Amino acid sequence: MYSLARSLLFRLDPETAHDVSLRGLDLAGRLGLAARLGGGRVADPVELMGLSFPNRVGLAAGLDKNADHLDALGALGFGFVEVGTVTPRPQPGNPRPRLFRLPEAGAIINRMGFNNAGVDHLVARVRASRYDGVIGINIGKNLTTPVERAVDDYLACLEKVHAHAHYVTVNISSPNTPGLRNLQFGEHLDGLLSALREAGTRLDRESGRRVPLAVKIAPDMDAEEVGLVARCLADNAIDGVIATNTTVSREGVAGLAHAEEAGGLSGRPVFEASNAVIRELRRQLPEMPIIGVGGIDSGEAALAKRQAGADLVQLYSGFIYRGPELVGECARALRDGA
Repeated sequence: MYSLARSLLFRLDPETAHDVSLRGLDLAGRLGLAARLGGGRVADPVELMGLSFPNRVGLAAGLDKNADHLDALGALGFGFVEVGTVTPRPQPGNPRPRLFRLPEAGAIINRMGFNNAGVDHLVARVRASRYDGVIGINIGKNLTTPVERAVDDYLACLEKVHAHAHYVTVNISSPNTPGLRNLQFGEHLDGLLSALREAGTRLDRESGRRVPLAVKIAPDMDAEEVGLVARCLADNAIDGVIATNTTVSREGVAGLAHAEEAGGLSGRPVFEASNAVIRELRRQLPEMPIIGVGGIDSGEAALAKRQAGADLVQLYSGFIYRGPELVGECARALRDGA
């Protein structure tokens, strides 16, 4: 059924198709049909970061930036859903067109630019949600905030989302906000993470509940750079790492329509690069929870991500191409093959 729906949706502009799909899922959710689309949630509970995940398959940030569709997406069988990236103030993102399909490669290029309705809107939507899985909230900085003051935006978001998130992800790896990836290294990273760790510990103490902090990193790093990031994560007692975001590389898509569009490439072409980062992270951080994302379009790919060292996985581009059935397929593969 999804293949027919996809053939119709893919005739639309990608961003329009995205919005139409989510509205359709909302309608299915209100009619009680969303759970059937995903075949029901696979039970494969796991404890990580002090949280109980119903299964190991999550939805990556970026698909539901404002938590407007949390209930419908959660009903598809995900063990956890990550919403955002959210910024302190609403912002429109980059000019359209900013989303491009490369179906021959099972890939997507986006340069959305953290378009979102602001943290207050997202918090209100999460509060209204009835989703019973784990909710991650992915936070970032506004475009107009200088990199030198980025910590202010991250702290402002953390203060507002802490009470409503099961975990919080610090997004420092999108290629679509100028200068953002500079925060992944050296004093920039250490200063940001130490400030967030201090604030998170204070908020945990004041609220009486612990909210883990995760950091989402890019695939465009060599082993030495991954090692530097890993040491900074450990030094600042970060609870988990998400590997990886989209890539600026065009390896595997050269010559395809839209391949030269600016933005981050996701989907099948980033699979091996993501796995390489995961393997190095696991070597450097044997005890830290790793969430693997990038190019998962089958149960076998999910299992390969786990074998590379990931404890949990997240879907995005594969979900767009394969539809809700991919959620259960990956969850069963991880349950039966681990």
